[in-house]
Amino acid sequence: MTRLLAIDTSSAWCSVALSLGDSAPEPRHELVSAGASQLLLPWIEDLLSQANERLSNLDAIAIGVGPGAFTGVRLGVAVVQGLATSANLPVLPVASLDAIAAEVVKTTQYKNITPKYFAIAIDARMDEIYWAKYEQKDLQSLPKRIGEIHLSKPEEIDLRDISYLAGSAIAVYGDRLFSEHSLSSSALDSEIMISALGVMEVAKSMLQLGLQINVHDLEPLYIRNKVALTTEEREVVFKKGRP
Repeated sequence: MTRLLAIDTSSAWCSVALSLGDSAPEPRHELVSAGASQLLLPWIEDLLSQANERLSNLDAIAIGVGPGAFTGVRLGVAVVQGLATSANLPVLPVASLDAIAAEVVKTTQYKNITPKYFAIAIDARMDEIYWAKYEQKDLQSLPKRIGEIHLSKPEEIDLRDISYLAGSAIAVYGDRLFSEHSLSSSALDSEIMISALGVMEVAKSMLQLGLQINVHDLEPLYIRNKVALTTEEREVVFKKGRP
């Protein structure tokens, strides 16, 4: 029986889910913008309390490590570092786009669509997108990412051989994504978002493959060079600037 806590704060949504094998309390998933720091720990405590479970009894903690909102990614990673250290648990770092891809499998089943190759594209701000291609071999397994997660201009996304596209970039950049290849409206999903449930799906597969890591090795996945300096980095810059 897999016992996992999954967390994601890499977007404007705060999302927490707990899996205890065949049972689980209702996950928490809410649009909070900048308020995730105040909700995350109380939500985790509430889910554990509903399940009458202790954090230290779990197998691991899964966390969406990005790419995504820098502040949100850092918050989630920092919280998991604290929780996993105190409970002596391994962690499962899940890329944001991989978690969304896991959700795509469910939504396409509802639509009676079974794309073998699809892409995820999310808004990265600064007139850029994060995107990746996936292959879905069968409905019993998670989609496999083809290559790395890319950061590029909307016009540069490669949609060759892609029959389905999902992610926030569709609503933000529209036709700029389809300068070379077009898709029908039924093959687009602009409303899908990352959630702790998607993180959970990927994390379960990772745990079965023994891909959990030590909490001290946990790092955010930024893709883009950092645009915000840590306190330590600011101090270094300040000292260098002194006469």
